[in-house]
Amino acid sequence: MAERELADIPADTSGDTPADTPADTPFVADLAGLRSLQFDGLTVQSLMSLAEPDALALDYTRAMMGFLLFNPAPRHIAMIGLGGGSLAKYCLRTLPAARFTAVEINPAVIALRERFGIPADDDHFEVICADGADYVRQAEVAPDVLLVDGFIAAGLPPRLGSADFYADCRALLAPGGMLVVNHWAGDARYALYASRLRAAFDGRVLAIGAEHGDNRVSFASAGGPFPPARGQVLERSGRLAHCHSFDVADIARRVLQRIDRHRRSQPGARARQGAFGPESGPD
Repeated sequence: MAERELADIPADTSGDTPADTPADTPFVADLAGLRSLQFDGLTVQSLMSLAEPDALALDYTRAMMGFLLFNPAPRHIAMIGLGGGSLAKYCLRTLPAARFTAVEINPAVIALRERFGIPADDDHFEVICADGADYVRQAEVAPDVLLVDGFIAAGLPPRLGSADFYADCRALLAPGGMLVVNHWAGDARYALYASRLRAAFDGRVLAIGAEHGDNRVSFASAGGPFPPARGQVLERSGRLAHCHSFDVADIARRVLQRIDRHRRSQPGARARQGAFGPESGPD
């Protein structure tokens, strides 16, 4: 499943949810031209505009697409947590040369794929029903980008915040690959998850906040120069702006603020590898 932004969308507006629905049974709610995937009527797990079904309606999903500032042309993208398929659909439309593999543990979520316009499997796209932690440990094909947005009704499953999971993510990635993790800073264990992520990637982590809510998006590099030089981020942002419907420059601004803040606070940090603030709030 995908996480969790607070939204004023009431439960059961589509009439899909009986009163005794189990906690991890998803339902669809339609309101004001928006379709959401929910568990409890209090938090939105995924959101889609009915007028623009392939757009990224939630800011944290746009922030996760910031991986393009580090790797503008991935060949294979894997994702833990399908949700309403916002990131999958967007990548399929804007990165047609990339193969996309989505791993979702909840078959009831996968059963709703047509309601969210998620396309059928083909040579470039596959949805696998499996535990994301098992997939990462056992997969034989190394992705260039691994997106982790796997939440259940109670929050982040413990396995997806474990030290072993982050170590397995690094081991799976292709050389120079990138892990992108959506965390919820309202979780009491968030600082622990962020610490484990930094440890698994030797501190090569940069985190930015979402504009709304407590989502934190971390980019962890498995190798190569990290972070890129300021000029490279700006150059890529300018090129990407012509190819994408979200504000790439705004994501680049948040990334550069993180880099600059860290370098100002640690003289000589440009020549060293370091952690770039997963525990911090949004800029």
